[in-house]
Amino acid sequence: MRNPADESVMTNLRSIDLNLLVVLDALLRERHVTRAARQIGLSQPAMSSALARLRHLFDDELLVRTAAGMQPTPRAEALMEPLRQLLGQVERLLQGDHAFDAKTSSRRFVVRLSDFLGTLLLPLLMDRIGLAAPHVFLDVVHLSPLQTCDALERNEIDVAVSMGLEHSATIHQQKLFRDHMVCIMRRAHPLAKGKLTLERFLEARHLKVSMSPSDIRFVDDVLAQANGRRDIALNVPHWLLVPQVVASTDCIAVMPETFASAIKEQTLVQRPLPFASQPFDWCLYWHRRHQDDPANRWLRERIIEACRAYRP
Repeated sequence: MRNPADESVMTNLRSIDLNLLVVLDALLRERHVTRAARQIGLSQPAMSSALARLRHLFDDELLVRTAAGMQPTPRAEALMEPLRQLLGQVERLLQGDHAFDAKTSSRRFVVRLSDFLGTLLLPLLMDRIGLAAPHVFLDVVHLSPLQTCDALERNEIDVAVSMGLEHSATIHQQKLFRDHMVCIMRRAHPLAKGKLTLERFLEARHLKVSMSPSDIRFVDDVLAQANGRRDIALNVPHWLLVPQVVASTDCIAVMPETFASAIKEQTLVQRPLPFASQPFDWCLYWHRRHQDDPANRWLRERIIEACRAYRP
């Protein structure tokens, strides 16, 4: 027996022009009707008409004019991430296993990178992509380790660069480069002089990055085994907050050596950790459904090339 509710949903879906979702994505990215129209090849009047249809469809203004330009409404803000994921899935579905031509493709790839990994890799990666694939678009997202595995399983992201993910056999991985944790502090910090002992390390106040599996696994877990614990003064979600805070306070922080060396902040110094901490590998992760996909393989190769700069 047919369910009237299901029939209603199907009727509503059939009445929706899915091209409107592409229009909405462009509008939410550009927050400017003319620029959004230019991005997807529509005239400005056609884009304005599409925006009016979207406002009717969602029963919401979506974008409102302010002194700072057009800004998304709360409803539009909530739509951004699900919309990008949906369009990425549709694009991958339509792409199928057809040959991938980097020079002509306008493929959108969704890549999981932390802000720290983005700082290291994106300049090199975009240089390579820009030369070989001028129309390819990267959508970078920062997810927790658990969210990253879920997103790979649900086909919401194409690849991820992370470390130590606990994943199922359906997810493949490849080592990119090896790293280890170091301690950083401002150059005028009392601990910058003399040997950094475990006692002095534990007496200091620390800045911790909450979304970092390396911060927990190679510092907190090791200390806990020796009945030690850091005195956390500040917990932040992003690596790029660390250098400025450490440079202007007496907080010290632990971070991957690759990032510490890339900061090139003259007011900071790095010291070896005062306890045994094993090195670890940054890895590239992708779902096995994309193992032989030409587009995904092409992206993986570009990421591997960019990471060669950080191999010994």
